[in-house]
Parts: sequence; C-alpha cells; structure tokens
Amino acid sequence: MPLTRRGFLMQTGAAPAVFAQRRAAPPRPNILLILADDLAAWMLGCYGNREIRTPNIDLLARAGTRFLNHFVCTPVCSASRATLLTGRVPRQHGIHCFLTPNPIAEPPQGQAAPPASFAQEVMLSDVLAAQGYECGYVGKWHLGEEPHGRHGYKYTYTLAKSVYQDPPMTLNGQPVSEKGYLAELMTRRACEFLEAQQAGRPFFLTIGYLNPHTPYEGHPQKYYDLYAKTPFETTGWEPPAPNALREKEMLGDIVGNLRKCAAATTALDDQIPALLGKLQERGLRDNTLIIVTSDNGYLLGRHGLWSKGLASDPINMYEEVMQVPMIWNWPGKIPVEAARPELVSFYDFLPSVCEAAGVEAPRGRGLCGRSYYPLITNRPLGKKDEWPDTVFGHFRNTEMAREKRFKLVLRNEGRGPNELFDLTKDPREKVNQYENPEYVTVRDRLAASLAAWRKRTGG
Repeated sequence: MPLTRRGFLMQTGAAPAVFAQRRAAPPRPNILLILADDLAAWMLGCYGNREIRTPNIDLLARAGTRFLNHFVCTPVCSASRATLLTGRVPRQHGIHCFLTPNPIAEPPQGQAAPPASFAQEVMLSDVLAAQGYECGYVGKWHLGEEPHGRHGYKYTYTLAKSVYQDPPMTLNGQPVSEKGYLAELMTRRACEFLEAQQAGRPFFLTIGYLNPHTPYEGHPQKYYDLYAKTPFETTGWEPPAPNALREKEMLGDIVGNLRKCAAATTALDDQIPALLGKLQERGLRDNTLIIVTSDNGYLLGRHGLWSKGLASDPINMYEEVMQVPMIWNWPGKIPVEAARPELVSFYDFLPSVCEAAGVEAPRGRGLCGRSYYPLITNRPLGKKDEWPDTVFGHFRNTEMAREKRFKLVLRNEGRGPNELFDLTKDPREKVNQYENPEYVTVRDRLAASLAAWRKRTGG
C-alpha cells in the first residue's frame, strides 16, 4: 500500500503540529473606538439626517452594521463614559454625575473629579491589556485622574481644557503645548500610536473627540462656510421651552447655532479618512474592528431645549438624548449594509467587545449587560437566549424603562413628576400618558421591570 502524505506525516510526528496549527485560534482583532461627544444618532446621515453632512461615518455604517435602537444609560458625559468602559451603571461605578448640591448643575470639565473609587474600577482596557493588547487613549478623558499608567494605557494624549484651537494637552502624563486644531491634533497623535503598532500584536485605541461639544467657536472656517445658507428646516426644532436650563442661551439663535454645531460635526467626520489611511498603510485594516459611538445624545432645539439630560428642569430622558450611534465595521467579519433592530445599551458594550476579542468579561462586577456580538454577526440565539426587550436608564433622581413601544420615566423614587409615552403613536414624546387609566397596565409592568433592574444593579 503506497504511503500517503497523511501517513508520512503521522509516522514522522509532524501531523500533530500541522493539525494544531489548523486548530489555532484566529488572531484577535485590533479595536479602534471612535467616541464622539454630544453626538446624537439622529444627527448622522446614516440615521436619517438630511442636513448635517457626515459622509465618512455614513460610509463606515454602510460597510458595516449599525444598531437602530442603541441607548446610553445616562444622558451626560462622565457617567456615560464610565458605563461604556466598565459595563457598570452609575450607582455601581460611583460616578453619579458629580453629586453636586444643585441636582441639575454639572461642573465644567477639570473643576471636579469623579470619586477616587473609580481608580479601582475594572475597565475594558484593563481586561484587554491583561490579554496582551497594546492600549492607547487619545482625547477627552473626563474620568478623573490622568489615565497614563492606569488601566493598562501605555500611550495617552488627553485634553486639559475644552478649547478647539491651540489646546493644552497632556502627552504620556506630561503637559505639552500644541498649536493647531484640536480634532486634527488628536487624529495626528492617534496615527502616531497606529504607526508604532505591528501586525501580530493586537491594540485597543480609543479616540475621544471633543466634537461636536460646545464651544462652537474654533473650528476651521471652511466648515462654517459649508453651512452658511443651510436653513435647517428638517431638524424639528421648536421655540424655547419654559423649563429650558443648560445652554438655554443657544435657543436665542437656534438656526445660527445649528449651523455651528453642524460644522463641528462635519469636522469630526473629516477625521475618518486619515485614520483609515494609516490602518491601510500599516497593513492593519483587515483585522481592525472600528466602532463609532457617542457618550450621549443631544436636542439641538427639539422640545425647545438645546443640551442633553441636563437641558431641562426636571432632567429629561427624551429619545434625542438617550439614543446614540453604534456602528461596527470589521471587513469580512461584520455584515455590511446591515441594521439591527434590537434595543441595546451602553452597559452591553463591554461584554460585546470582550466576546469579539475572544476574552472573558470581568467577573464579580455586577454587570447587568450581555454581549450583542451574536446579533451583530447574525448568529442565531437559542430559545433560552432571547434578547431582552427593555433597556434602562439612570441619572440622579430620574430613571427610565424603555421597550419597543413604550417608555416610562420615573423621578424622585416614583413621587414624580413621571412620564409614560406611547412611542408608536407619539414618537416625538408630546403626550404624557402616565395618568391615563388606559395605560395603567403598561405603566405598572414597566415600573416592575425598572424595580427589578434597580435591585439587580444594587439600587
């Protein structure tokens, strides 16, 4: 009987090595997280906006998968970022939006820090660094002390003050004087980090752009010129509301300030090509998962308000401030031109990225989220693994339970003022059904769901 190649390999002992090589796990993906500031889902072309120009983000969405119903847990910067990067909610991670005496006010960045206990939090970067990832952070941090040397970050370039021209920055823990436009400086430093990466060792890089956060001054003139004549007739802005609070001065010239915010948004969008080009140049693009999201949404005149959850008194949890983009793009791994309808939350992000990277999410942290990676890769869920149909929100004295049709907002432990919206009939949340007896069953069911979530998360 002639000796086959398989037989030869078996006799020489080479076969086990060959078969082991075949069974070897695929390389872990590089992860590039692009985190905008105050960018609502509704502000992007890929989510239906017809006046703000975001062609590069839209292209990433078309070449990947976006979630149609993706929510933050807390509609304000710092606490939301903490949930994104730890998987824990405000009552767990200790950043309860600075717990100032005024329940509405939020200190300017740099004038107050989250509790020191956040240093003991387990962040996504901690998990990935422990598995061999090279971790870098560029941009707005807003989570307390400088991240360099903490949470697995070896390369950091962070913002010391929210200005767009000649910003004071910190590079690897040391102050640096920079000249130029903030977004471009961040992109340049991010490319510097990417330039140092080598194929075969995965990286995790977060770029926390300030755009389109206020101030609206300091962006290159070409972006203002782009919107000089845009009427903004389709954004749905309304006259100032009597309960307008944070940044209500913007409501004095809504169209003018919409033009400025749009300029800041397009300036953010223009950073994408340089990042993609550097990945391609370094031969890293095919194995890099790019994720685009934002720390909270924004109103821009809708409901007669300008800002986010703090735009009104009482705190609001309108769709515009709770829904942010979530776009995943990974060539050959993530379906293209896809949109997922499931309701997902910021607290689902960490377990999802961990699964994509092939690492285990941290245990013993009381995580209330679960991985949506099977959804985004079109893997079927088992009958016992049906995706939850409700997401939850928590911001100081205000809580939310939101399912596909209804949204419940409870304030002051249910003492009110409370809200219930039928989003199918009333997508712009104009009619409060909380006291309507026809909705009492829905109201009580969502209140029970919220109470159970509160108990699971230590409330």
